[in-house]
Amino acid sequence: MHEQEHLIILNLVRGLGSIRIRSLMEHFGSAGEIIKQPTSSLERVVGIGPHLARSINRWEELEYREEFRLIKKLNINILTVFDPGYPENLKEIYDPPIVLYIRGNLIPEDKPALAVVGSRRASHYGLQTAQNISHQLAARGFTVVSGMARGIDSRAHRGALAAGGRTIAVLGSGLGNIYPPENVRLAREIAASGAVISEFPLRAVPDRQNFPLRNRVVSGLSMGVLVVEAAQRSGALITARLAMDQGRPVMAIPGRIDSFSARGTNALIRDGAKMVSGIDDILEEFEYLFPRTTPTAPDRPVEGLLKNLSSEEQLVYSLLSEEETGMERILSETGLSSPVISSALISLELKRLIKRLPGKIFIRNLNR
Repeated sequence: MHEQEHLIILNLVRGLGSIRIRSLMEHFGSAGEIIKQPTSSLERVVGIGPHLARSINRWEELEYREEFRLIKKLNINILTVFDPGYPENLKEIYDPPIVLYIRGNLIPEDKPALAVVGSRRASHYGLQTAQNISHQLAARGFTVVSGMARGIDSRAHRGALAAGGRTIAVLGSGLGNIYPPENVRLAREIAASGAVISEFPLRAVPDRQNFPLRNRVVSGLSMGVLVVEAAQRSGALITARLAMDQGRPVMAIPGRIDSFSARGTNALIRDGAKMVSGIDDILEEFEYLFPRTTPTAPDRPVEGLLKNLSSEEQLVYSLLSEEETGMERILSETGLSSPVISSALISLELKRLIKRLPGKIFIRNLNR
């Protein structure tokens, strides 16, 4: 067997982890030497007690042949921390994964990467903002990194894909066990033009303890972390704290002060995270990579449409924003009659300037 295969075997040992594997490597010189050692030699290494030593010594009982078969069957690429091509950003953190399982490809151009993370139970505003800002980031040359969870993460990936850019999904389960299951198709789309990665064996289930480990990889791959929407106990805040520990800038998009789902992001800003209200606030952090440019062509048709709106349409449109606005507020603040407002809203929808949400709620269409 090759050294890479020895490292995959060590990665299969439950409870061993990247820090202990590194400690063993420093002591014995290679993964191949580690698996040759008797229990008595292994347990003398700091951090390796009798239980782990016995587990390593019984490595032949692990289903490593099945793991190798699945790697080949699923067309999985493997990178170890000792291989050329291992992501530079990730290699710089305290405990980089020893083994990365990859669907798709990691490329040197992924170095200017930004993590976009947030709540699984996000508001429509949060979802739209995550998708819109990820689209802009990918269009400017950033690789968008996230965890492919429900909510903000999934929208971040979709925004980058819609821009024709690169995105990397980091899983808290094995690549043979995509989670959440409804994102199987999204995983395929990401792998086709970016990468879906995991440090966990292929059939690993999404155990709770996996996700903080996943989060350190999300932040570790990235030059900075943007939190779009997060409650006070959101996993996205763990990613933000890990980024701070790794010396990476943390940014956050503010939310309404009475919004439960924005308490975490607002607290981050209070505690020193950079407030982001648009793409330029992010580009300021990385001006040496992405110099400012003039507005892009897609903005101009919207300006032309706005000039040709009727006075009623202009009034209704001016009242709407990225935040959800109900019909009652439109009636009270415009002073127009209900039929006139309904006609204006239908016209604005047909021009794709606004979106209608359930319950007679309206927002501006930022992804036009």
